[in-house]
Amino acid sequence: MSLTMLPPAPGRAPAAPAPRDRFIDVLRVFGMVLVVVQHWTMPVLSYAQGRLTTGNALAAVPYVTWISQVMPLVFFAGGAANAISYRSATRRAGRPEAWSDVARTWTARRVRRLAWPVAPLVVVWLPLPHLLVALGMPAQPVEVAARTVGQLLWFLAVYLLAVVATPHLLRVRAGVALPVLAGGAVLTDVVRFSGLEAAGYLNVAFVWLAVHQVGFRYAEGGLEWLTGRRAAALSVAGFAMLAALVATGPYPTSMIGMPGTVSNMAPPSACLLALFAGQLGLAMLLRPALNALAARRRAAAVLTALAPRMMTVYLWHMTALAAVAGTAVVGLGLRAPSAGSASWWSVVPLWLAALALVLVALTTLLGRFEEPMGAAAPRHVALAAPLVGGALLTLTITGFAPGPAPVAASAALVAGLALVSRPSTAAQRRR
Repeated sequence: MSLTMLPPAPGRAPAAPAPRDRFIDVLRVFGMVLVVVQHWTMPVLSYAQGRLTTGNALAAVPYVTWISQVMPLVFFAGGAANAISYRSATRRAGRPEAWSDVARTWTARRVRRLAWPVAPLVVVWLPLPHLLVALGMPAQPVEVAARTVGQLLWFLAVYLLAVVATPHLLRVRAGVALPVLAGGAVLTDVVRFSGLEAAGYLNVAFVWLAVHQVGFRYAEGGLEWLTGRRAAALSVAGFAMLAALVATGPYPTSMIGMPGTVSNMAPPSACLLALFAGQLGLAMLLRPALNALAARRRAAAVLTALAPRMMTVYLWHMTALAAVAGTAVVGLGLRAPSAGSASWWSVVPLWLAALALVLVALTTLLGRFEEPMGAAAPRHVALAAPLVGGALLTLTITGFAPGPAPVAASAALVAGLALVSRPSTAAQRRR
């Protein structure tokens, strides 16, 4: 049975487990790798008189972000994976009438899988700024690194929202939820750019849940028509709409945040929906080729190795950046060449290689934490999810800079994990 032909109705269970969808695996791995490379190539660092300043290498080429900003595709792939996983949980339960029990158990497992890999990050980074300053590192660069590492957690905070919403949105007719979410994103932008900037943060839900909802449609077979010329037409239409919005609206060209300009990411704008349409059409156009590539032995081995460790790669890639940049720029006093210059291009391969070596070591050491210890305890998931979400949001804002907020957030994260965890039984350990 094809993964993309899962029935949409929540009460219907598939007859047999569906195989993994290579296309979704490719999107998730490719998306995260591209996010990492983008984060590693963006900073233009300089250090003088105890202060670290940062520029953005992509500021001069903002159109590159129309391809490199792949978070919409990551949320789409996550939506497909969540729909597939939840349908599988429903099938295993075999009791459609016990929807709330299935939803709680599935959500508890997903909350644990999201939050558990963050625990080592907290254990390392909560004391690390204090230790580095005590060892003589300048305080300002340490604080920059500690805040930057925490900013990555925005993705987990928003994805947690999508996870909690999944059992409920799967019960809503596909033709209802998506237009409401997309329409909400457009209306939010109207209010935001009318002068109420804070209203834009409603799009954290509207934009990302809309993209996530399209992932449901893929998992249910609703995008099987999107091939060939149709996929190409969607891609052209999406990027054309994006160009029109940038040319005529209040939206900047860059799809990532740039200093001193309106941001399309924080908060997310409706531009990201047009970007997603363009990228989705392109991805679906390439889907047969990507599936063929992923079926090859070497490519399959790479996917098998990377897919279970992508959360670790995401969580620790900025730690690798902090370590290498701290050593090179602060420790050795090296100066970054001008972005886009011949010197810059000549250094980029060495820069990426050094970062990759550190990240491989961190992933090898910490990748085991992607699999939570114990078993899921769904009884208190309604309390655990807000605790974990609040902790992730707080750490996104404050990072791990010294202060009471990161400590309180870390305690909330641990408390939330404890509420959805219990020691595994002997039978569970044998599975």
